[in-house]
Amino acid sequence: MTSSRVMMGTLVPLESIHATSCSLPNIPLFEGDNVIGRNDLKITDKRVSRKHISLKASANDGIEVIVEGPNPIIVSSQGQRRKICSNDKVFIKDGDIVELIPSTHLFKYMAIGNDNSFQTTQKNTNSSKREKRHSEERESSVSKRNKQILEDEALARDLQQAEDDSILEGSFEKKEALHNFRVSEEKISDTFRLMRVQGLPSWSNSNSVTIRDVIQGDVLVAILSNYMVDIDWLLSACPNLKKIPHVLVAHGESGASFDHLPVSHFKNKLGNWVFHKPPLPISYGTHHSKAMFLIYPTGIRIIVHTANLIHVDWNNKTQGLWMQDFPWKDASALTGNNRSPFENDLVDYLATLKIPELRVSLPSIGNVSINAAFFRKFDYSRAKVRLIASVPGYHNGSSLTKWGHMKLRSILESCKFSKEFSKSPLIYQFSSLGSLDEKWMNEFGSSLSAGKTDDGFPLGNGKPLVIFPTVEDVRCSLEGYAAGGAIPSPQKNVEKDFLRKYWARWKADHVGRCRAMPHIKTYTRYNGQDIAWFLLTSANLSKAAWGALQKNNTQLMIRSYELGVLFLPSMLLHESSFSCTSTSVVPTVSKSSSHVENPKAKLVSLCWNRERESNSSSEIVRLPIPYQLPPPTYTSEDIPWSWDRRYTKKDVYGQTWPNHV
Repeated sequence: MTSSRVMMGTLVPLESIHATSCSLPNIPLFEGDNVIGRNDLKITDKRVSRKHISLKASANDGIEVIVEGPNPIIVSSQGQRRKICSNDKVFIKDGDIVELIPSTHLFKYMAIGNDNSFQTTQKNTNSSKREKRHSEERESSVSKRNKQILEDEALARDLQQAEDDSILEGSFEKKEALHNFRVSEEKISDTFRLMRVQGLPSWSNSNSVTIRDVIQGDVLVAILSNYMVDIDWLLSACPNLKKIPHVLVAHGESGASFDHLPVSHFKNKLGNWVFHKPPLPISYGTHHSKAMFLIYPTGIRIIVHTANLIHVDWNNKTQGLWMQDFPWKDASALTGNNRSPFENDLVDYLATLKIPELRVSLPSIGNVSINAAFFRKFDYSRAKVRLIASVPGYHNGSSLTKWGHMKLRSILESCKFSKEFSKSPLIYQFSSLGSLDEKWMNEFGSSLSAGKTDDGFPLGNGKPLVIFPTVEDVRCSLEGYAAGGAIPSPQKNVEKDFLRKYWARWKADHVGRCRAMPHIKTYTRYNGQDIAWFLLTSANLSKAAWGALQKNNTQLMIRSYELGVLFLPSMLLHESSFSCTSTSVVPTVSKSSSHVENPKAKLVSLCWNRERESNSSSEIVRLPIPYQLPPPTYTSEDIPWSWDRRYTKKDVYGQTWPNHV
């Protein structure tokens, strides 16, 4: 019995290096053998094994820690962090910090004697902690978010090595560019936001977004579209989902990967959830789109983003998210044929998913069927973006320009841009590279080079650069080589000779994300810090995602589902102050800019300098593009990451790749 054993110390849970936590219990350590795992902590994080670590405590030798599970731990002692892998052991002493998962589930070891005064103190401490926990639960979401930002800043100061400080902190001017990036609620749909990354200084998470920031309020129906879904994590990260009456998850997992969707495990708890895998008529395709459709009593919120619904994607990687709220149409608009391009593109896309029809009762609306046609009940006339979707199939005739890169080409062909973008360069930035050839790269480049100048001349082909992490970028990243698992490009695709002229470095110091490996996918045309157009999408650079022309360019073959949003200056000339959740924003569409003579909008990067802009009449819309423009090209020493090569140089955690545990 533990009561007859001598207590040697306790593991005190921490929110960060400097702040204790009330969400996890103190763990007493007794003389002899101790075991700690997921069940002891009462957490659902499956990265923590049921028998994660064992600790052998003795009065003479201290505490010996052995890693029993497959995942490594981190031990911080006297300012030094060490990664301890499976089956390895380490001794800890008073004041050392143990991270059961790197940067997660932190505990501080406090050595004690076996006296009654300590046990009495423990009781008082536990009582105080319960009171504190109840108090914290009453805090507003804003206060909690601010507190978390401060804690992450403290965590970053301790966990980042000295040589990384210049990258994470950056110059004063670069920090200010992101720190001053503030988007008012009525302008939030004009741009996109970066997702919050754990362990970074607060300046680099300025105006960043978490999943709780977007799934909030009185949601009646939620449709979550994604590739990978971890239900355990999703419910812990966004408890509000448990309160939503109807949830449909359109996913892309199958086979062994379907284990991430423990449907039977949650059947009793989540009887109102429906899981659906859209049809994939062509081999090697995936349902890769990442979006959320949230229906409220007042309208719909549409969110297009780049993250899988898993912990690492929403916490450790560079990701992007766009959202806009739209009101219900009034009765007269429902009977008319005045439908916006956004509406038509959205409904056409949703129809291809073949989602099972949901019959629900909505307040003030009544009984309705949630299907593709249902989404015509909302007013998208003030949409700030165009949708660029891909769906599997052989597309020809009128459908040739409906999907993939041909859809992007058709929209750009109808647009006029400033003369400065004539023959200006292109950026392709993504996290996975398909099997490509020069013919397809020219085909794709022609689509992204479409468009005319203000005086009607073609913009001409732009020279593309491909931003892609190097081996060294991955090795030195926040996750070490483990980040390379989410950059799944094989050597045969990456190391083709013709690609060498395209390679450019991932440099993200101005947003503090050099070491947060990109899972975001973006494509753009630019000149300096001026942006002609910008696409945020789920689509990697592959024929499967974008499509390949066949039959003398009369047919486009696409394998996968993808979804993205295209930012164009011409879409930003009106404002919409409608919000489904905010009481501070009037729930009506606001004035248009039509009263301004020849109104203009201008897309720019965060590093754009207003003092150098002579035309002050344009409305400036800043985009938090997370990489340097122009990007530095590869040197002779840079090697693009491929996940099936062996790397023997150890990463920041002392690991090689692949790590056979």
